[in-house]
Amino acid sequence: MVVMAGRPGLWQAGPMRRPRPVVGVISDRRMLGAHPFHVQGEKYLTAIAEGAGGFPVGIPALADRLDVLEILATVDGLLLTGSPSNVEPRRYGGPPSAPGTLHDPHRDEPALRLIPAAVGAGLPVLAICRGFQEMNVAFGGTLHQAVHEAPGLADHREDKAAALDVQYGPAHEVVFTPGGLLARLTGRSCATVNSLHSQGIERLGPGLRAEATAHDGLVEAIVAADAPGFALGLQWHPEWKVLENPVSLAIFRAFGDACRSYRR
Repeated sequence: MVVMAGRPGLWQAGPMRRPRPVVGVISDRRMLGAHPFHVQGEKYLTAIAEGAGGFPVGIPALADRLDVLEILATVDGLLLTGSPSNVEPRRYGGPPSAPGTLHDPHRDEPALRLIPAAVGAGLPVLAICRGFQEMNVAFGGTLHQAVHEAPGLADHREDKAAALDVQYGPAHEVVFTPGGLLARLTGRSCATVNSLHSQGIERLGPGLRAEATAHDGLVEAIVAADAPGFALGLQWHPEWKVLENPVSLAIFRAFGDACRSYRR
């Protein structure tokens, strides 16, 4: 309960609720008109608030102005989101991207520095889509730039002309690693997930372990094998309507619990 005491503008707090854990959300850098903006997708912020019970705050893509350790000291968890942009191939020794490919080097720089530092410190990390790919690159892995062009792999892209509910609807099954984190969190051996990506893991980074694979063998989820805390990456989008999907909700709740434990 909060009551006014004395005069307008002066407040007295009653019994305080336990603060939500603060979850840092990596920003994309976008040009809106003539000016750069640092942005996060609303669906990720909503999933943190509703699914994880956290308080989302943006981490600006200002790698040359913000110290990684200072960032880690201010948050209780780290979320690396999906994005329309791709990780620059020079970050993993890949060939040049196809003409017209959207990149965001201002995000690459802090993300690739934050991930190993956060994992090493035991800070809970949840990496989604582009974040999943960043996690693999940060650990020394490589990426397919066009999964649909790789021999033996399926087309994992969405129909961009379809309605959002169709784009983010069930697309294919992934099989969880027996006894792995996802199997334990969900109590399941597999799940049907959405699929909205053209990049994907080519070579798994050292120190990472596959947590789920698609029918074509593509790695769809990873964990940092020796991480002292929660460190999970997912190629699909569990943030979409998180409260309506039991598997997605289990993931975000586990992430939120890890953030609360880290805060304590």
